[in-house]
Amino acid sequence: MIVITAASGNLGRLVLEDLLGRDVPAAGIRAVVRDRTKLADYAERGVEVVQGDYNDEASLVAALEGADKLLLISSSGDNSERVQHHVNAIAAAKQTGVKHIVYTSIPHAENNAIAFSFVHKDTEEAIRESGIPFTFLRNNWYFENATASLGAALEHGAIIGASGEGKIGYATRADFAAAAAVVLTGEGHEGEVYELTGDVAITQAELAAEVSAQSGKQVVFAPLTEQEYAKALEGFGLPAELAAALAQADVAISQGALAETTGTLAKLIGRPTTTVAEAVAQALGK
Repeated sequence: MIVITAASGNLGRLVLEDLLGRDVPAAGIRAVVRDRTKLADYAERGVEVVQGDYNDEASLVAALEGADKLLLISSSGDNSERVQHHVNAIAAAKQTGVKHIVYTSIPHAENNAIAFSFVHKDTEEAIRESGIPFTFLRNNWYFENATASLGAALEHGAIIGASGEGKIGYATRADFAAAAAVVLTGEGHEGEVYELTGDVAITQAELAAEVSAQSGKQVVFAPLTEQEYAKALEGFGLPAELAAALAQADVAISQGALAETTGTLAKLIGRPTTTVAEAVAQALGK
């Protein structure tokens, strides 16, 4: 039995779809969600959809009974709470005899300069300490982190941020979901720490140039200071703490935190990763 936590999120849904596309029997997949109605479509296809909440270890124990492999998708929300969410899931996995934990982490979690990387560092340490065989999927940034706001970029003619000339090894959620599915359905991945990146790292200015080329409208990258970017994000409605964390992450990116390209993702999924041109075309509906 393959179990996926946070399965109704964007990444979780893509992993479910990828697994089914690999002819994994629907009855052999269990999706754990806080609200089962959010995956009613997958329940209709035969996937076992169960309730489980990162804040409720008992619900996770019930959800993980009989699991062989667990895809622990990192939780969202307050960074001060996320480690405990993951610790709860790890404890439930140990109690129920899960044989393999696959965890979605961040590049070079042990020393990444992005401040909220501590969530992943601490979670990786907790998984190691549990004694359960593991695989860490250290995912770089999703293209969707940037392309989801292309409407505003086109409206205002600018992509904003504090990443300067820093490069990002973007890939799409679908690329990372495919890697997770490969690990969940394959053998020999225990103990591996996979640094997963797109094949080519790009700057935000290069992203803006691609948007301009495909949309026919001039879009530039408008660099901001960390403080300016945090204020802008707050203006878009983000909580101050989250805005500050994202602005700090951009500064770390400007210093190379996500610039590495490893080729590991393409090797795992057996194809090149999604290009910036393809990602922009998808976002623009082309």
